[in-house]
Amino acid sequence: MCPSLLSALPPNNDSPDKGIIRGVITDTNGKPAGGVSILLKGTLRGTVSAEDGSFEITGVPAGDYTISASAVHLKIAEQRISVKAKEVTDVKLIAEEVIVQLSEILIAGARGVRPTEKMPDVEGASIFAGKKTEIVRLGRIDANLITNNTRQVFAKVPGISIWENDGSGVQVGVASRGLSPNRSWEFNVRQNGYDISADIFGYPEAYYNPPMEAVERIQIVRGASSLQYGPQFGGLLNYVLKRGDANRKISVETQQSAGSFGMFSTFNAVGGTVGKLNYYGYFHHRQANGWRENSTYNITNLHLNLNYAVTEKLNIGFEISRLFYKNQQPGGLTDAQFAQDARQSSRARNWFSTPWTVPALTVDFQVTGKWKSNLKVFGLVAERNSIGYVRAINIRDTLNAQLGTFNPRQLDRDRYRNFGAEWRNMISYQFLNQENNVAVGVRYYTGFTRRKQNGRGDTGSDFNLNLQEADYPRNLEFMTQNTSFYVENIFRITKKWTITPGIRYEMVQNTGEGQFSRAANGTAIMMPRQETQRSLVLAGIGTELSLSTVATIYANISQSYRPVLFSDITPPATTDVIDENLRDASGFNADLGIRGNYKNLLTYDISAFYLQYDNRIGTLNQVRSDGSRFQLRTNVGGSRTTGVESYIEFAPIAAITDHSKLGYINLFASLSWINAQYTDLRVVNIVNNAPVETNLKGNKVENAPSYIHRIGATYTNKGFSATWQISAVGEAFADANNTRLAPATAVTGIIPAYRVMDLSATWRFLQRYNVRAGVNNLTDERYFTRRAGGYPGPGIIPGEGRNWYLSVGARF
Repeated sequence: MCPSLLSALPPNNDSPDKGIIRGVITDTNGKPAGGVSILLKGTLRGTVSAEDGSFEITGVPAGDYTISASAVHLKIAEQRISVKAKEVTDVKLIAEEVIVQLSEILIAGARGVRPTEKMPDVEGASIFAGKKTEIVRLGRIDANLITNNTRQVFAKVPGISIWENDGSGVQVGVASRGLSPNRSWEFNVRQNGYDISADIFGYPEAYYNPPMEAVERIQIVRGASSLQYGPQFGGLLNYVLKRGDANRKISVETQQSAGSFGMFSTFNAVGGTVGKLNYYGYFHHRQANGWRENSTYNITNLHLNLNYAVTEKLNIGFEISRLFYKNQQPGGLTDAQFAQDARQSSRARNWFSTPWTVPALTVDFQVTGKWKSNLKVFGLVAERNSIGYVRAINIRDTLNAQLGTFNPRQLDRDRYRNFGAEWRNMISYQFLNQENNVAVGVRYYTGFTRRKQNGRGDTGSDFNLNLQEADYPRNLEFMTQNTSFYVENIFRITKKWTITPGIRYEMVQNTGEGQFSRAANGTAIMMPRQETQRSLVLAGIGTELSLSTVATIYANISQSYRPVLFSDITPPATTDVIDENLRDASGFNADLGIRGNYKNLLTYDISAFYLQYDNRIGTLNQVRSDGSRFQLRTNVGGSRTTGVESYIEFAPIAAITDHSKLGYINLFASLSWINAQYTDLRVVNIVNNAPVETNLKGNKVENAPSYIHRIGATYTNKGFSATWQISAVGEAFADANNTRLAPATAVTGIIPAYRVMDLSATWRFLQRYNVRAGVNNLTDERYFTRRAGGYPGPGIIPGEGRNWYLSVGARF
């Protein structure tokens, strides 16, 4: 899932011994087609057409080529050309159904639907035929990108559940199909095709995500991505960042924003192409006081991307991202506090910070006309730092309320040092008179985590990492090593029918050791070295049948698994015992769906899914022969999730007329129904000093709402567009026991159903300028998406009330 090379590679090379290709691409009515990818097949050289449809590729060695123009919903246009040294070769390409691929400025006034797209069958060195995929192009939606409002960004992606931790948008917590949205940990989260999480298996929370203003598109592959991108049950979530303009030496983008609660944001980017070098960099800063008390935040993002075309077939790129933020955590609320005033906070001294640095090196090589190769080498140097009072929310954060003396705060620090390399290849070959594709790849990854916890911090209220004792009671080291290999092949049985089988081999090793805690007398309690190692083979197959231009049937099934994590091999108490036969969670995803579009007036994707999640890991109470009790961490059961994911968008006015002076309206509905139940869940309680085992079979899986519906309407007229949407989410349980009446700590209980309305608008004028504005939570609903057992709670984490934003930007 590499970002497109076309936007990364420079088109020009001013050598006098080479030729120039100059052309224009139009639709069948002779109108220019902007934003279309132009590629010389068999090379890495390409460009993107300008708004007037023109394009130019310079420095092309003499020879015969096939020039290709392509985009989603665009019929591929190809033409054979002959390039001569020191001469200009003129080309005119004509493509059908190009209206949806116009540039961002033109789209705002275009008639017809503006849907999410699906991934093409083949992109770069990856295969997506037969899978359920979506692409969200952020330049084509009205949404609050300033604070990464995920319910607006993913509005047209059915079944995406969201945890709203705070209004800063610094962490995106999403999931699908009844899985936990906890910092997106069921997804394989990537940026430009490489990992950005703390650890791909051991601790994969998304403490970092790029600012949405810097993202060109988001690629989502549901469950069946395990063969090419890892075994995660959720699938793949890849942020593809913007790149430098291929047709200009320098271009500048700036967006200045303000909003409720003192929010200020600035996003500034510069990019372009000079000779063989394409470059892009941005600076982003955002700060606010926050909707709740004690919820200030301060975020800074930096990014630089350089790509150098060594030859027509070899490109080398380097990029680095840097994040630093300081976020005050207001803590959770009890149910009574939430009902009284959801904006209140009883934690004024809790802070969180994650300095994050992600470098990556990319090498793209067109080995032959039929063989593309991509190598990514990436790393991570990062920290997770928190200081605060973390006791239950119903316990006061004071030693003496009258004197105003405070408890010492707990200080926790993680340090991550990761390295990985992934080599991906795409080979085309002829079989049964059809062009087939095989994707082959190998990956190596090693991640090191140093965890220091339960340190004694100060009694102050500011953010600092000052330890008041000699060391941390808990001081652990974890290591994850992973080697994997995959192969997947598209067999094109006919021009309309493909079958795509594949396999993936995984070898994973986790180790952990160090000091677990200290006894009351100060003696160190050590955690003996624990090691888990396993290897396994995953299999999957997908198929896709095009019935017509308006309907395509797809189906797939793919195995998934989640390995034993650091948290599983680290006992939470000294009396806990780890089952020596602890197994990885395993299962599979299956999809059956139909999707299509009709004349840019109607688009849809409706599918049913089945997710089996076995060998879930939990703890059981046990009693030894001597009568002592202990907690056994073991495999406790499994779950089954079924449901329907549906998306439909319709343009009623465009269906009646091609020329509406009053503008156009698009109606969309993203609807999903989810039934997530435990098929087996062993629970042991101690009764009369003896273990009594029961089974929670039939209980609902926690954090899995029964439905997630988002419907809306978009109005467009020339350079103006506005989108209204409503998000309706069903109730969910916060724990596997399906507790309804919340305890005083508020960490379990019902998460009630809720509805939230949003309104966003964009006005683009004079080709270069824009104004964006919106109101989030239009009706000022009081709701929450989660009950946290720990960070960032504990307790109820309220969703934000009504707030507004206003943004002014320009591109030069």
